[in-house]
Amino acid sequence: MKSFFINLQPLNKDDLIQKLRSEESDKKFRFSEHWILKNEIKPVDLYCYLYAKYGSPKGLLTLMRNKELGSANLIQWDWMLKSDLGTLHIQGHNFRTEVFVTHNLETDCLKLDDFIEQIKSDFKNYGKEISNIKKSLEKWTEFVNPFFIIKATINQNFSKLEELQLDLSQDKISNIFELEDEHKWIEITNKYYFATGLIHGLRSMLPVMAESFINCLIFILCKPEIKSSSRLYEAVIRQQIDIRIQSLHLNCNYFTSPIDYSSEECREFHTLMNERNDILHGNINVKKQSFGEVYFNRDMAIYDTYQDHWEKSIGILMQSVKLDTIYQDLKVVEKFIEYILSKLDPQVSDNLKNLLDKAYLGFNTKTGRIGILFSDHFADFKLKFKD
Repeated sequence: MKSFFINLQPLNKDDLIQKLRSEESDKKFRFSEHWILKNEIKPVDLYCYLYAKYGSPKGLLTLMRNKELGSANLIQWDWMLKSDLGTLHIQGHNFRTEVFVTHNLETDCLKLDDFIEQIKSDFKNYGKEISNIKKSLEKWTEFVNPFFIIKATINQNFSKLEELQLDLSQDKISNIFELEDEHKWIEITNKYYFATGLIHGLRSMLPVMAESFINCLIFILCKPEIKSSSRLYEAVIRQQIDIRIQSLHLNCNYFTSPIDYSSEECREFHTLMNERNDILHGNINVKKQSFGEVYFNRDMAIYDTYQDHWEKSIGILMQSVKLDTIYQDLKVVEKFIEYILSKLDPQVSDNLKNLLDKAYLGFNTKTGRIGILFSDHFADFKLKFKD
């Protein structure tokens, strides 16, 4: 039995029809052993080996596969193999390979380790065919869409900010000595300190989302001569953001007109980007960051105007992170992105929106294509066997 798994025969379409019509079809498709492989044999290697030895997958589940669903099918491929002892059903899922074995094989003490060992030992006999089949497959590299991740993080932070239900007029406590609950001041200040962190993060990320959009657009739409040269591509992507934006129509396909950087959308974005740089680099600008004046006579402080506890603490924090304009900044970025998209061919613009709305994308190194390989959600199932 040392060569059992390499001496099987494919169960062809006629065999399947005959078994399905048989009065004992329920018994002939009854499996008692269920083996699961992760990467003991790489799924692509197993697929190419089975294809080289038995031809294209023609298992029952492959024949029933919904072509309209594409990669969203629960089972991607399967082979059904036969022997005198029964049937072996090999299925390629999204998270594992599953092998179903008939009862007779179990009684002959053949286990998963035997299957793995015998299949691997047979690879050398089909090396050239396996290599040719693998080369014929489209190879895609899955990667994380940075624009989607940044946008999702921003949306999450805005949701958290809204959950705090900040209301400066309602929450303001001018005199902490009048508080009956001494913990009230700590509770409110902690809420606003947390809001400060959220807003500071948002003010840093909003311009990054716009820049990420520009970088994704260049990656997807840049001209072939740029995409095929790493030095040219690096030269384009490392330019200052305003140069990158103004040269989009020169470096990318499908632009119907140049970007007008003097437009309101671009001017507001440029201002936002400059403010982001001040935040990220910790730049000091006394005029922008001032919140009051005080005089000194030696070590004696003489205030220009008095501020209460709230104004001296929470008020300064909210002023520094500009709580009142954070939603306006979001609109600036959204308007900027819409303006850039409006300069593209409408169909390309719609396709680009669809791409950027996905967390995970695929890149075909050979063709330079970018695509959506899978749906937003993976479905899975597990069979439960009765004794």
